[in-house]
Amino acid sequence: MRVVAAPDKFRGTGSAVQVADAIARAVSRVGGVADRVPMADGGEGTLDVLGGPNRSSVVTGPLGDPVEAGWRLDGGTAVIEMARASGLDLAGGPVGNSPLDATTAGTGELILDAAEKGARRIIVCLGGSATTDGGLGALRAMGSAARYRGVELLVACDVRTRFVDAAEVFGPQKGAGRAQVAMLRGRLERLVQVYSEEYGVDVSDMARAGAAGGLAGGLAAVGAGLVDGVDLVAEEVALDEIVAGADLVVTGEGRLDATSFEGKVVGGVAAYTAAAGVPMLVVAGQVAPEVVGRLDSVSLVEEFGKERAMTDTIACVEEAVGSHLDSRWPG
Repeated sequence: MRVVAAPDKFRGTGSAVQVADAIARAVSRVGGVADRVPMADGGEGTLDVLGGPNRSSVVTGPLGDPVEAGWRLDGGTAVIEMARASGLDLAGGPVGNSPLDATTAGTGELILDAAEKGARRIIVCLGGSATTDGGLGALRAMGSAARYRGVELLVACDVRTRFVDAAEVFGPQKGAGRAQVAMLRGRLERLVQVYSEEYGVDVSDMARAGAAGGLAGGLAAVGAGLVDGVDLVAEEVALDEIVAGADLVVTGEGRLDATSFEGKVVGGVAAYTAAAGVPMLVVAGQVAPEVVGRLDSVSLVEEFGKERAMTDTIACVEEAVGSHLDSRWPG
């Protein structure tokens, strides 16, 4: 029996690597072989899945203070995780954030640094941002577009939200009140016109352009390609080749709901397993009622209770997968 362990992180309770290892241990206990393929959707954790940082730069944090941000440069490809330069956690969460002032300048500084150090392909992973500046801070920090001639700029998005909608969809999560959300929306509406006039690109109706408070749209205006992060990660780790011929694929995330099928890991992995004709199991902290029965899934909260599922997540994952394997391949 060969099982592919391809989970996302369980936010706050387990990294994708930790969850994949737990799945692998359960497979080993029943005599099977596991291929560990930790996954990500372009948000936090994507850099670690793609090899982890091997460079570090001091850049402008989301509220203007300097921060040290790790990033990766390998064989001409740079991987940047915007949350490490412009993330909400760096701003002290929603309570500590200043939604109208938060800037993506630090992310732009990382992109510039990568280009100046010879990167010919730059992957920018979005998610976990403190910002709703439409990417303007990043574009100013990146300098002249001429610097990026011959550089492939790819933006790994974890949502498909449109540019102006980022204010209402994500502003409150970043600490913005109702009046501030309206101001942020007005800012994004103005930037649609600015980007159209300066770069000849209309980001208003572009899927994914609202990711990271519009940073995706700003980068698209200067020629970046916007892609679902899970597809980019799957291509980087050759998920299709690993899944082919497997007996089972196990994926998972903290909460399985309708958004799991909109550019997230579970939906992406499901598409690859379906194409390969391989059965799949989803292990999730919680499973929302509207998606019960849509996939073969296990809810850790239902199986082990909320307290243990939240405090002993990795062990719960191992037990849940073990039970599923015992029932599927008894003896």
